[in-house]
Amino acid sequence: MRRLCLLSLALAAHTGLVVADADLAADVASDYSANLSPLFLHFHQHPELSGREEQTSARLAGELRALGLEVTEHVGGTGVVALLRNGNGPTVLIRADMDGLPVAERSGLAYASQAKQMDPYGVEQSVMHACGHDTHMTALVGTARQLIARKSDWHGTVVFIGQPAEETISGAKAMLEDGLYSRFPKPEYALAFHVNALDEAGKVSVPDGIAYSSSDSVNIKVRGIGAHGAAPHKGLDPVLIASSIVVNLQSIVARTIDPLQPGVVTVGSIHGGAKHNIIPEEVNLQLTVRADTPEVRDQLLAAIRRVALGTAKALGASDDMLPIVEPHGESTPPTRNDPATTQRVRAVIEKSLGASRMSSKPREGMGAEDFAYFVTPESGVKGVYFGVGGTPAADLATAASHHSPLFKVTPEPVIRSAVEAMTVAAIALMSD
Repeated sequence: MRRLCLLSLALAAHTGLVVADADLAADVASDYSANLSPLFLHFHQHPELSGREEQTSARLAGELRALGLEVTEHVGGTGVVALLRNGNGPTVLIRADMDGLPVAERSGLAYASQAKQMDPYGVEQSVMHACGHDTHMTALVGTARQLIARKSDWHGTVVFIGQPAEETISGAKAMLEDGLYSRFPKPEYALAFHVNALDEAGKVSVPDGIAYSSSDSVNIKVRGIGAHGAAPHKGLDPVLIASSIVVNLQSIVARTIDPLQPGVVTVGSIHGGAKHNIIPEEVNLQLTVRADTPEVRDQLLAAIRRVALGTAKALGASDDMLPIVEPHGESTPPTRNDPATTQRVRAVIEKSLGASRMSSKPREGMGAEDFAYFVTPESGVKGVYFGVGGTPAADLATAASHHSPLFKVTPEPVIRSAVEAMTVAAIALMSD
């Protein structure tokens, strides 16, 4: 019987189905009450804008340093890297993003953010964690504590990442350009999670394939010839051209993209003109573009240029007055989960948490993530990005979306499930 048990344990470890730690849930619950709950409240009430997470990163670094980790600050700006070494074995990166958003919180929570901060343009903004990054950072600290307590179950190195500027999809690239994979141990695997306010609190989803879409921001400057509003024939109306471009852009996905391939072209901003009776000289459009494959992504970007220039020509713009179409700089490829690693991670999370705490809720919309830069095909790093629900089942029908001033999640089930899931996933990957 003893030999049979040992053989079962060996087979489980080989497949990544490590035996669940019966005490893990209790340990995480205790840690939440004693440490993680007040830490979450601190992060929630003190959000900072992208690339300006000075106090946030200092607090996160201090929490990890207090656990005995080797901590390096100011990687790629305000980024934090903390190493937990435990002998020879695989290296696993665990990432949490840190930035808040320029949104005034109206969630009604007793601990709602009142924070304000100057943005890069010198404008004071209200700031809130309207996307749940406060839960991500808190769970990162909780995961570190559980992995330290279970060092006999795994061997290798864990690289904990506090990443800045996810909301401007620039922080991951900045950390990599600052030597993340050369100054520190390069991982074989990378893990991250995102809270999902549109899924049941505490439930974990581990998607196959695409976890997040690509994202590109595009600016279009529509040029015209100013004139009196009562004499439009004397000018070239950029408001009319811009309006026609907005409408014609919607034909790209509807009529040029394979209907079985997802894609989005959204005009999020249109600005031009100053007075009722003046035809202005320019109108500016700001677009966000989403795709799930590099091929569709390239097709969309090329079509945007073609539609903008063609529409302007059709409405009388000469070659020297055609719109200027250029990328804004906020860009990320799709985030794709590695198939084999995803199966291992999903299996061990379900074994540990139980099938009732798993979710198969499909994606809603085409959100994007710069975690993709950590796990590009060229990097060779195998990534898994999973989700954790944030809203009680009874409240899902009225839950506010991410980035809304009304956004809120129930932190305890989110953080506890995230810590449990991340802990067993990391141990499975370091138990080869």
